[in-house]
Amino acid sequence: MAGVRLVGLTKRFGTMVAVDNLSVEFPDAQVTCLLGPSGCGKTTLLRMIAGLEQPTAGQIFFDRDEVAEWSSSRRNVGMVFQSPVVYPGLTVFDNVALPLRGTLPGPELRKRVGDVLELVELQAVAQRKVDTLGNAERQKVSVARAVARRPRVLLFDEPVTNIAAGERITLKRAFKRLTTEVHLTLVYVTHDQTEAMTLADHIAVMQDGRLVQYGPPRAVYRAPRDRFVGWFLGNPGMNFVQTRAGIEDGAALFAGVQGAADLALVGFRPEYVAVSPVPEPGYVPARVVRAPITVGGQRLLTLQAGETTFKAKTHYRQAYTAGQTVYVNLPADQLRWFDPAGAALLRGTPGRRGTGPDGE
Repeated sequence: MAGVRLVGLTKRFGTMVAVDNLSVEFPDAQVTCLLGPSGCGKTTLLRMIAGLEQPTAGQIFFDRDEVAEWSSSRRNVGMVFQSPVVYPGLTVFDNVALPLRGTLPGPELRKRVGDVLELVELQAVAQRKVDTLGNAERQKVSVARAVARRPRVLLFDEPVTNIAAGERITLKRAFKRLTTEVHLTLVYVTHDQTEAMTLADHIAVMQDGRLVQYGPPRAVYRAPRDRFVGWFLGNPGMNFVQTRAGIEDGAALFAGVQGAADLALVGFRPEYVAVSPVPEPGYVPARVVRAPITVGGQRLLTLQAGETTFKAKTHYRQAYTAGQTVYVNLPADQLRWFDPAGAALLRGTPGRRGTGPDGE
């Protein structure tokens, strides 16, 4: 196992910058998810860590070893790709054991392979030919082979992308068990925020080749340091409203911006908006713009209060209809302030950017 440290890492393809002067450290024996939309540079970054792409500039360290000039085999990384990589005609056991033959005595080899197959729930099919397995089970074989080698760093490149939707749940369950029981340094590329929030100890959010934010998943979700992070994380992402600088609570936010000279951008999560069918102290009236939809066991409402249109989430048992008047409020501590460039500010104070672990 090894921690991974990247210093000023850059990759250009002609005039296109795929990874832009990126510096970050992925801790030893923890799971880091590289998260971002397609084309943001996640896979290129992973391939540079693996030794499959040569950096244009910058350094890659595994612990104290500077490995940017090392071959992939010398780095001793394990990699799992989008599509399963297996050896046709061999059993599941032999697929996993193949890289270990000649390096371990027989009893130790059998124990190690057996332990890994149990971990990914393949022990029952150990003697079956991989040709008879489904795509999800084949991908488990790829994972088991990579883990059995005990690499310094394990790299996953969107390993469920080419798996049928119905099989992804069992594969993700196996990954979750793997990450909790095997202490490996794992870097996992995904564009699926649910995967990242479930599997990762840390997430690194990327946009246009840049590292936008890095930290524990819940901390990044609660306190995005960039407007893009607030929008990208969440289903749906943050609401963003232009309003008066320095407002103190949600009621003032929903009152609108009429006549305000000093405008600011504030973001807030839909699930933090309190919605009531009847008037309550501190709440302001809002109109349900369209029929609610159900998302993840919650009702997603599109509301309008004054000039402000925004999303809110409520319990699925709360029934609302288009055109209905409801009453809303928002705790002041759930307001996140951003400057015109999209960078988070410290509690709405112009010029003071969040610097703490939660962006405050």
